[in-house]
Amino acid sequence: MFKYIAGWSVLLPTLWVLPQQELRPVALKSKVTSVQPMTGIVLWATNPQVAKAPIQLEYSYVRYDEVVQEKGKYDWSRVDRLLDEIASRKHQAILRWHDTYVGKPTRVPAYIKAMKDYRETTAKSEKKLTGFPDWSHPEWRRFVLEFFDRFSQRYDCDPRLAFVQVGFGLWAEYHIYDGPMQLGKTFPSREFQAEFAQHLSRCFRQTPWMISVDAAGDHAPFASQKKLLDLPFGVFDDSFNHKRHKEENEPNWIRLGRDRWKIAPAGGEFSFFEPRDQKEALAAKGPHGIPFEQHAARFHLSWIIGDDQPRVQSFDRIRQAGMACGYRFQITRFETSNTRSLVVVKNTGIAPIYQDAFPAVNGIRAKTSLKGLLPGESRRFEIAAGGSSPKLTLEADRLVRGQRIEFDADLP
Repeated sequence: MFKYIAGWSVLLPTLWVLPQQELRPVALKSKVTSVQPMTGIVLWATNPQVAKAPIQLEYSYVRYDEVVQEKGKYDWSRVDRLLDEIASRKHQAILRWHDTYVGKPTRVPAYIKAMKDYRETTAKSEKKLTGFPDWSHPEWRRFVLEFFDRFSQRYDCDPRLAFVQVGFGLWAEYHIYDGPMQLGKTFPSREFQAEFAQHLSRCFRQTPWMISVDAAGDHAPFASQKKLLDLPFGVFDDSFNHKRHKEENEPNWIRLGRDRWKIAPAGGEFSFFEPRDQKEALAAKGPHGIPFEQHAARFHLSWIIGDDQPRVQSFDRIRQAGMACGYRFQITRFETSNTRSLVVVKNTGIAPIYQDAFPAVNGIRAKTSLKGLLPGESRRFEIAAGGSSPKLTLEADRLVRGQRIEFDADLP
């Protein structure tokens, strides 16, 4: 067709815009029946029930001296074997790097210990002789930063790894309750702690990293520095359900940011303060009158270590408790034409998913992600696929073989 434009005769193609096909509702019935990936009750990787229990996550301590003995020489084979073993069970790992463990020598690499001016402290802690690193030594501090550079370069995008825990002091829990607590010597200075946290925020772009809620104390810089509170770290609480949790632990959650769960995961471990804390952790009213599901929802837990639970609870109860953690997705709308689909997803869980996950129709993913969808909120997705028998799935790259994200749906 010719069109006259300001004295010019040009040939312009006629653009015929076809009417967009009307979307039609799609019947969909589905039910979440399992604990979802990256959530739930966690067992240690050494637990004899780990292959059978209804879990998605396994926990393990890991040591610096397992990877490095000589300066600049990194051997990740032990870490890879551990991650492969966990993934073979269709689970993902939570790793906690530590240097100090009650009753044991430090986990500082041998080459640093051999330096003449490196001087560790050995003293009683929790009634056991325990080694404490020399945080005054520049090579130890330099190594720790380099270590997480190397670790993140290798594993930050690894689907075998769900979460990383880091910290200082006993069990890397950001405290030395009993023992020679000396900033800059047996425990890093506040300045190095701040440098370390900022360094990790640059290292980890995909894997959520977490510190103990005990980092809210005055021996640490976090609660007093907004720039540190703005970092995307998650928190874990290793005495989550003890009797005085509200008075002793909850203030730390508040100091580190009560809404932190919206951007980073919250987790922890059932308390060992009293035998009942483990034995009754998943009892109807919990060990101290608060049901686990209620307590977990209040703190928006994605996961919690409960290694003793297979000894005191049925698998059905462990599954039920695990399904009450983290995200849970419901499809509230699914409409399609021959060429496109509309999907609306609601998060009916207690926390977001912290990795990208995408609604997909016939294997074609939406361009936007479910990551960060808060509890009670919905998100609308346009997908460039449809057809007469469309198949809807939730897909994620950060899963190991055999894992699947489920969803609820009851669409007529």
